[in-house]
This record gives sequence, C-alpha cells and structure tokens, in this order.
Amino acid sequence: MAVDALDAKILRLLLEQPRTSVREYARLLGVARGTVQARLDRLERDGVITAYSPLLSPAGLGHPVLAFVHIEVTQGHLEEVADALAEVPQIIEAFSTTGGGDLLARVVARDAEHLEDVIQQLISLPGVVRTRTEVALRERVPHRMLPLVEAVGTAAGPR
Repeated sequence: MAVDALDAKILRLLLEQPRTSVREYARLLGVARGTVQARLDRLERDGVITAYSPLLSPAGLGHPVLAFVHIEVTQGHLEEVADALAEVPQIIEAFSTTGGGDLLARVVARDAEHLEDVIQQLISLPGVVRTRTEVALRERVPHRMLPLVEAVGTAAGPR
C-alpha cells in the first residue's frame, strides 16, 4: 500500500478540490485521465480513500457543544456497549482505548443540559460502569489529512 509522489499530488487535489472531475485533476497534474482514475481506484482498493462525502459541522447542525466521554465497561461487554453507542445520534465517533477507560466517545450536544441528558443515557446502558466527560473549549487543530499526505508523499518519492 505504498503512496508515491503522484498519489500524494492526487490526494492533495482531492482534499483541496473535492468537487473537481478526474479529467480536471489529470489536466492540472499533466497526466492522462486514465492514470488518475487508475490511481484513484487503487487508492480506494487499498483503503487509503475510504469515502467521498462532505465534512459537516455539528455546530452548523445546532450542536455546538463538543465533549469527549471516557466510558468504562464491565468486562466482557465491550461489543454490546459499542453497538449501543452506535444507536445514539449525538455520538459521532467512538474508539476502544487503553488507559483510564475502555471506550472514548466524541459527543456533540445542543447545550450543557442536552449534554447531561446524553451522558445520562450513556450511563444507563447495560454494561457501562462509569463515565468521565471532558468538554472541549476550542478547536486548536481542525481535523486534517493534508500534512500527513504530503509527508508520506515526500518520504516515498516518485514511483
């Protein structure tokens, strides 16, 4: 699953200009359209590109409060708790972790009271022992992939 310099350039364009056509990417890169399409197909097949969808703002959807909830789970109940978390619309991501908890959930809410309601819902799930919540004050580094793409592409060099 090597990403070379051309792959990195394609990924950069895809990140910066996601609504542009493959033909336009090819023109901008000075390569054949078939080359770009073949590279995109391979990057999808290799799991580098996982989706083509817009990034949505929870705040823009009326949920400006962001919290990280650490969830401790009764031993042997991780899968069923994770399945239950997937049913809560305000949980936008959840990960199994090491350390102080078993799961870490990224939770959004309309306000502090709504966040409390969501946390109470989580606490009531069978298999949840306890939660610990940290409220985000301000985003300091937004979700990004471009610096990683550039670092990988530079390290790999041309193919």
